[in-house]
Order: sequence, then structure tokens, then C-alpha cells
Amino acid sequence: MVYTPANVLGDFPPWFLRPLAVVFGLLWGSFVNVVIYRVPRDMSVVHPPSSCAACGARIRPYDNVPVLSWLLLRGKARCCGARISPRYLIVELIGGGIGLATLEVVVRAVPPDASLLRASAFFLAYFGLALGLVAAAFIDAEHMYLPDSITLGGAVLGLATASLRGEPIAEALFGAALGFVGVWLPLIVVYARVRGRQGMGLGDAKLTMLAGAWFGWKGAAFVLFAGAVQGTIAALVIYLVAGKIEEPEAVRADRDELKRAAAEGDTEAALILAEDPVLDAPPAAGLGQARIPFGPFLALACLELMFAHEWISEAYRTSSLGGL
Repeated sequence: MVYTPANVLGDFPPWFLRPLAVVFGLLWGSFVNVVIYRVPRDMSVVHPPSSCAACGARIRPYDNVPVLSWLLLRGKARCCGARISPRYLIVELIGGGIGLATLEVVVRAVPPDASLLRASAFFLAYFGLALGLVAAAFIDAEHMYLPDSITLGGAVLGLATASLRGEPIAEALFGAALGFVGVWLPLIVVYARVRGRQGMGLGDAKLTMLAGAWFGWKGAAFVLFAGAVQGTIAALVIYLVAGKIEEPEAVRADRDELKRAAAEGDTEAALILAEDPVLDAPPAAGLGQARIPFGPFLALACLELMFAHEWISEAYRTSSLGGL
């Protein structure tokens, strides 16, 4: 691919910009790992400094270098020898890839007469969105929970940057509203009345709202459709390979802990169990009753739309169905 943003970024050569974008992404990918671990546990993402999840020892700066530290330590903590999940390495590599992809795809699409400040704002806005989606995907995969700080915060960021991105604010608002209602009404309200349980969670509706705020109503529709297709394929593959689809271990642990607390008279725990449908045990083990996190597939569809929009639009146009 020919790199062409010289008019936007001045005389910065590609050999300088590309490694810079990758390193920038790796560093923020390391921070995303902190978000993934701490946000579901109601911990601050800035304090205290990074520490070992197994023994609590402070992690030294030289053991906190993205990718290299995990490889040099062979996936084990220096302080106590506890295993460090490969997820830390994977998320950091994804961060590096997102940094490069944002530079190559998003900044390359900035008008040639745009200022360096506007090109930088484009980069930071889409880079922040992409990393937020990665964090949401991993959190939902482990906890079946999509934090409002990411879904609602991302939607607000999309609306706030609409004019910067050349999107009329009215269209962004309409896309956000349609994205939310398009999931909330049929798959939460109506589905619950028909089948007695929700088809999707409220966090999924908020994530689709985020997609509408950034990509308009057509983008929200694509994200919902593509997420559903990819989620269904993944569920079928898991079921065929493993013979069953189990809930994330963290969800079962949270349910057991809340049940113990409720049995001991904790009224708040009992209220949480009664109000959160995720904390109900699955009614059956069959494929039709399986419960899988949908957020990762919605987030994946958002990233696909962000970085492969031209290819998707071209494929959509040639299918005689129109364009995104």
C-alpha cells in the first residue's frame, strides 16, 4: 500500500511515522490491560501503580515494557513466579496494530489541505475509540459486562467529534438513537415478553448506540448484523468443538459469591441477583439456551467498519444493495 499523507503530516517520512504509531499503540495497549483488569473490579485505573495480581508486589518499570517484558519473563511474574496471562501480550500487540492501522487508514483519509492539528485530532479520536472497543470486548468476554464508561463515553465522544469528522450532528444523534432503540426494543423489551428472558443485554444496546454515533444509522445496522453473524458462527464452532457453551468463569464466581452473601442476609446482594439477568443461571445446557457475550462481536464489527470501510462499502455496492 502506498503511503500518501505527506500533505497532511508535512515532511515526516513513513519510516518515522509508522514505528512511532506502533510504539504509541503498544504503550496504550499496556494501559488497556489495566482497564480490562481493574474496571470490572471497581478499581481506579490510575492508582495504585501496576502490581502483581497474584502477590501484590509492585511491578518494576523494566518489567512493565510492552511485549518485551512478557517475552523475557516467559509469561511469569518475576516477584513470585505466578503465570501472567497471554492476554496481556495479545492486547499490547493489538494496541500496536491499532496505532499503525489508525495512521494508515484514518489519517490517510484526512483531506490533503487539513492542518496537522486536525490530522492529529482524527488520529487520537479514532485511536481512542478503537482501544475502548478492545477493552470492552475483553471485559465482556470475561465478565459479560460492558462498562458505561466505555459505551456511553464512546457515544458521547462520537457526538462531540461529529463535526470534526464531517458528520452532521443531527445524523450522529439519529444514528445513536436508532442504534440503541434497534436493540433495546426488539431484543430486550419484546424478546423478554415473548420468551421470558432478554435476548441481549442493555450494554449491547449502548454499544450499538456508540456505533450509530460514530458511523450513522447504516453503520449501526451493519455492526448489529455483522456482530450477529460472527457471534452465531463463533457459537456454532464452540458448540461443535466442545459440545457445550459455558458461561465465563468470572460470571459463575460472581453469582456464587452473591448467593453466599444473600444467604447470609445481605439485602444488596439479593437485589443485585434479582435485577441482573446475567446472574441468573442458564435455564438449560442446549445450544438454543446458551449464553455468550455479544459485546466482543459488536466491537469487532465496529473495528471492521472503521478500518475496512472502503472495502465493505465497495462489496455492498456491488451486491446491488446500496452503500454504507
